[in-house]
Amino acid sequence: MDARSMVVNCIVYRNGVSLGRIAIDEISNALEREGTFVWVGLHDPDPALMREVQHEFGLHELAIEDATGDHQRPKVEAYGDTLFVVLHTAQAEGTVLRLGETNVFIGHRFVVSVRHGPSDSYARVREQCETQPARLAKGPGFVLYALMDFVVDNYRPIVEDMRGRFARLEESLFVERMDRNRLESLYELKGQLLRLHAAIVPVSEICGDLMRLHADLVPRDTQVYFRDIDDHVRRLVQSLDTMREMVTDAMHVNLALVTVGQNEIVKQLAGWGAILAVPTMVFSLYGMNFKNMPELNWVWGYPVALAVVAVLSVGLFLRLRRAGWL
Repeated sequence: MDARSMVVNCIVYRNGVSLGRIAIDEISNALEREGTFVWVGLHDPDPALMREVQHEFGLHELAIEDATGDHQRPKVEAYGDTLFVVLHTAQAEGTVLRLGETNVFIGHRFVVSVRHGPSDSYARVREQCETQPARLAKGPGFVLYALMDFVVDNYRPIVEDMRGRFARLEESLFVERMDRNRLESLYELKGQLLRLHAAIVPVSEICGDLMRLHADLVPRDTQVYFRDIDDHVRRLVQSLDTMREMVTDAMHVNLALVTVGQNEIVKQLAGWGAILAVPTMVFSLYGMNFKNMPELNWVWGYPVALAVVAVLSVGLFLRLRRAGWL
């Protein structure tokens, strides 16, 4: 892949105002000017580009190794005076949930975001920040907030879509008694809820760590923004927990309805079996071929036998129907 396509943006800012794009190898010179910081955005960079970024910002080799792939859990780690933050991004393609990863390096005078896998572009985040120079002047701490807020906001429509899918499945529970596809859809939805839950929950812990332990990079006047993210995350987690419980209950209800349907079928088969037992018993007597059977020589024996069978069968049918078996 061309290095230019992997470097989405590399812009230097001073007092919250963009001074324009620069090349990766010009970062060191740009940071020599007082009051400036650099915001670099990368998309699926290769190891060579990551080594170049490591050299320019003096990043720890372990953090670079973690950021090169997309296999990390959401977390925040400190490497000297640099923070390494991992976030999981999410995108919904129909009923398919796809997760990606964003790694963010933040120092006193730089922010480096590294996107892997499914994720919306952060161009909108940069544009919104540049329209607020007073806030952008707060430095890399505010940029980190903007990125995290964007990731968390993208969770919300996915959660709402899942809620809508569950509502439609719930409505069909009592309409169609036996539906294997519905049970599979509920199971798939529960799995997606668990995956999204695992991506969202650690963000609250990340916000707490940033506010408590890293006041040098997240100043007090910036911490209020991370409290806002934490509040949004807690509400999303609460929604996911509630929905997961409801999905589990719906799966149990679906299985219970299947069991009830099977019991109804068994009752009907048992009822018809009882009705058929009457003629089977009567006619089996005549099939024993005993020589001395009084009814064999009686003129009305055959019609009487049929009448008895009919009366008993009809009577048993009506009784079972009143009992709800047929």
